[in-house]
Amino acid sequence: MLVATLLFEASVSLSGAIDPAFLEFIPAIVVIAFLESRRIAVGSALLMAAAGLGARMKGQPLADDLVRAILLVVAGGMIAFLFDRSKQSLRAALDVKLAAVEAAESRYRRAFERAALGFATANDRGELLRLNNRLSALLGYLEDDLVGRPLEELVHRDDRALLKSALAALTSEAPWFGSEMRLIKKDGSALWAWLTLSLSASDKAPSDSLFVVVDDITERRADREALMAQNEWLDLALSAGRLGTWRIDYSQDVISGSRQFWEILGLSHMEFRPLSDLSSIVHPSDWGKLASPPGTNRRGANYDVELRLKRPDGQVRWIALRGREENHDGRDQRIGIAADLTERRQTTLLRAAVRKQETLMLELRHRFSNLFPVITAIVRMQDAPEGNIVKFKETLVERIRALEATHILLTRSADLSSTIRDLVVQELRPFSEDGKTAITGPDIKISGGAAESFAMIIHELTTNSIKHGVLGDAQGKIEARWAFNSGGTADEIVFDWIETGRRRAAPIKRQGFGSMVLGVDGTPLIGHSSQFEVREDGFRYSLRLSPKEVQA
Repeated sequence: MLVATLLFEASVSLSGAIDPAFLEFIPAIVVIAFLESRRIAVGSALLMAAAGLGARMKGQPLADDLVRAILLVVAGGMIAFLFDRSKQSLRAALDVKLAAVEAAESRYRRAFERAALGFATANDRGELLRLNNRLSALLGYLEDDLVGRPLEELVHRDDRALLKSALAALTSEAPWFGSEMRLIKKDGSALWAWLTLSLSASDKAPSDSLFVVVDDITERRADREALMAQNEWLDLALSAGRLGTWRIDYSQDVISGSRQFWEILGLSHMEFRPLSDLSSIVHPSDWGKLASPPGTNRRGANYDVELRLKRPDGQVRWIALRGREENHDGRDQRIGIAADLTERRQTTLLRAAVRKQETLMLELRHRFSNLFPVITAIVRMQDAPEGNIVKFKETLVERIRALEATHILLTRSADLSSTIRDLVVQELRPFSEDGKTAITGPDIKISGGAAESFAMIIHELTTNSIKHGVLGDAQGKIEARWAFNSGGTADEIVFDWIETGRRRAAPIKRQGFGSMVLGVDGTPLIGHSSQFEVREDGFRYSLRLSPKEVQA
C-alpha cells in the first residue's frame, strides 16, 4: 500500500497535478494503521509526508508545504494511535473470551476423561471418534482399538436391530434415545448397559454429531432379576400356603390386596376397594377390629386379629389378619398377610369336642363301675323294720332314686349352674336320713363345668367312703362343710370332708381315675392344695377353690 501510494504520488508530480493538501495520502495511512502496528503506520506517515514535500517544493512556497506535511504526520500519528488502541481493546476482549472457552473446554475434557460413565462421540454412521477411559475400561479395549470402530460391532447381536432402528430414528424432533442393551467386551463376555444416544446439533450435523453415554447396569440388573425371582418365589409360597397380602390406608379409607386375598374374602379381584365395602361381609362384632385406625402410640406395633365373615356365596369363614401398624407420609396404614382359619378352627373345635367326649365317657365308665358298690352299700345299710319287706323295698327304692337324682344333677351340671350345697346334698341324700351326714356352708353358685368337676369329687369321696369308710356300714358319721377363708388368700373357699367314728379300712391309692379326680398329688380336678389325712377315728379330705373357678 505504501509503495503504491508513493508511485501514485510520483506519477502525479510528473504530470503537474499535485494536491497541495496532501489528501491523497490519508486513505493509505488509514489502511496501513488498520493492517499494521502503530510504529509502521507512523513511519509510513513520515515517509509519505517527506515524499509529498519533495514533490511540492517546485510549485509552492516551502513554508506552506512544510505545514501541510506536519499536519499529515500528526493526522497519521493520531490515526495510528486510535487504531492501535482499538486493536488492543479488541485483543484483550478476545483473550478473555478465549480463556473462558479454553477453561470450559478443559473442564469438559476433565469431566469427559474422569467421568464414572462411559462417554464417546461418533459420526452419523455410528463410528466412534473419541472415547474416555471409563468406556475403554468397561469394554476392555485400548482407546486406539475403538476409534473408528462402528458402535454396532460392540453391541450384542440380539440387540443390534434395536440400535439400528434407534440411529435411524434420531432427528431434531427426537434428538435422543435410551434403552438397556448388552455390550460385548474384548474377552467375549457381555455386560448390561443403559445406552443413551443423542444428537449434538439439530441442523446439518458435523462429523462428530452423535454423543454416546454408557452406564454399566450389570449389577443393578442382576439385583433386579434376583428381586423379581424372589418376588415370584414369595408369590408362589403365599399362593401355596393360601395366604394373601393386604394393605389398609385409613387416610383414604381404601383397602388393597393380592388376588389370593380377594379369593379368601370371596370377592372379585380389584386393585383398590373402599374399606366400607367389607362391612357387608364382616361380622358386626368384628367390624371395629378392621375399621378402627391405629392410634398414634401404636405405630410400628403388631396387628393380629381374627374376623368372622359371611362371604357372598353364603359361606361363613374365620379369617386371620397378621401384620404391622405403620405411618407413611403422615398416613395411618396397616399392612400384612391374611389366612383362612376356618378349617383349622373347625378341626380345633372337633378335637376339643372329642377330648371332652372321651373324658365324659371315661368319667361315665368310672361312675357306672362305682354305681353298683354304692347300690350294694345302700342295700346292706338298709334293714327291714320289724321284718316289713314292703317297707324295706320302699325305703330301698327311695334311696336308689336319690342316687339317680345325684347322677342326673351331675350329668346336667355340665350345662346348668348349680350350688355346692345342691351337689353335696344330692350325693349324700341316700345316707342322710339315718343322721349319718352333716352338711354346712353358704349357698355358693358354681358354674356348669366346675359343678361337674366338683360333683365328681363328691361322688368319688362318697364311693371311697362306701368302700373303705363310714358309709360302708352303720357306724360313723360324715361332715361336709365349706366356708370362705379369712386367714389366707381373700375370698378363697375351703371345703372339708370329715369322716369320724370308724377307722378307715384302706388308704387312698395313688393310681387310677379316682386318685386323679381327688388330686392325690395335690392337684385335684378342680381347685388346688388338696390334702388327705387318715386318723385313728376316721378320715379328712380338704381342698381350696378360687372364686374364678366356681363363678357361675
